[in-house]
Amino acid sequence: MLARWILVVYVAAASLFAQAPQPSHRDASTPYSGDLSIFEEAGRDRKLQVNRVMDLLEIAPGKSVADIGAGSGWFTVRAARRVTNAGRVYAADINPEAVRHIGKRAIKEKLANITAIESKPEDPLLPGGSVDAVLLLKTYHEVQDPVELLKNLRPALRPGAKVGIIDRNGDAGSHGVDRATVVTEAEQAGYRLLANHDFVKSDGMDYFLIFTVAAPN
Repeated sequence: MLARWILVVYVAAASLFAQAPQPSHRDASTPYSGDLSIFEEAGRDRKLQVNRVMDLLEIAPGKSVADIGAGSGWFTVRAARRVTNAGRVYAADINPEAVRHIGKRAIKEKLANITAIESKPEDPLLPGGSVDAVLLLKTYHEVQDPVELLKNLRPALRPGAKVGIIDRNGDAGSHGVDRATVVTEAEQAGYRLLANHDFVKSDGMDYFLIFTVAAPN
């Protein structure tokens, strides 16, 4: 009788485990922690068509923007100039050195509308209801638990906010992630795809996806 009871408990526990949501970890590239000047490549504005990117994300004066995986602050400062002093840019990065660098850069370039945040790998730690647009620029392939990150991002999004992801088709070894994988993970986190662009690099390997929070069922 005791053996039968133990078997029942074991089967029930196994069933519950099978039904529980499993971690969304996947192979990811090692987050970059080297010389930040690598992000300041001459001509990068033209290659990535950054003004067109900001237009599609509706980044305009007075808007609030998050740059997740901000690195050297290359996109941060461009967004800060676009939103003017009436807006704000949150530069989030898990690398403390990058956060310090951006803080110093904001002072040097007299951009008082930048807030640098030392974030967590699975949480950008943005204030609630704080942003109208988000960009993850060549960062998504370094995120080990992207579904959790995107879920934790949602409370910071204002109604109608757009989330842009620019990355490269490939795998962790080639510092990329397949476009279809990004779409699937975003859907799992409660987003829907708004637009799918491929203009950000002439070789056709890079993509620019735009998401918004999906309407509740």
